[in-house]
Amino acid sequence: MKVRNSLKALKKIPGSQIVRRRGRMYVINKRDPRWKARQG
Repeated sequence: MKVRNSLKALKKIPGSQIVRRRGRMYVINKRDPRWKARQG
């Protein structure tokens, strides 16, 4: 999982979802798990 300043670019990748958990933004992608990331 990468820690990134902005998750905007990862939104466009097919299958990605943005989730808020415990005050952090996460990108999870079941189709392509290498795009996992968090912000904050």
